[in-house]
Formats: sequence, C-alpha cells, structure tokens
Amino acid sequence: MTNEEIVRSIKARKDILAVNQEYLAELTGVGIATLKRFDSGKGNITLKNLQKIADVLGLEIKLELKNLGK
Repeated sequence: MTNEEIVRSIKARKDILAVNQEYLAELTGVGIATLKRFDSGKGNITLKNLQKIADVLGLEIKLELKNLGK
C-alpha cells in the first residue's frame, strides 16, 4: 500500500465516521499539525501515531509479504 493509499483510506474512514481533524487529534493525542501534514500528503507520520489513528478509526495495520511472482 502506498502512502497516498493509506491517506485516502484514513480520510474515507474519517468521512464515514464524521470525524474531523480536531476531534481526531483530541481522541488520539496526535498533534493537529501532524494530522494536517499527513492528510495533505506532505508529512511523514510515525508508526506509533499511525497506529493511534487506526485504533480510533477502527482500522488495522497489517504487513504482508509481496507477491514476488508478478
């Protein structure tokens, strides 16, 4: 999954749950500036903060082996 796909997935989930950046920052403890940079695709986010966001939004972060046969 690319960074852009991760951002799109999180934005879509926020829309479904009607959660804005300010409320997500409050729920996760992740700074609003960090969330804004992440949402714009201009900033990097730590795995720890990404996990906090995923947990609050009911998402799961998974690592899988790539199919190298393609």
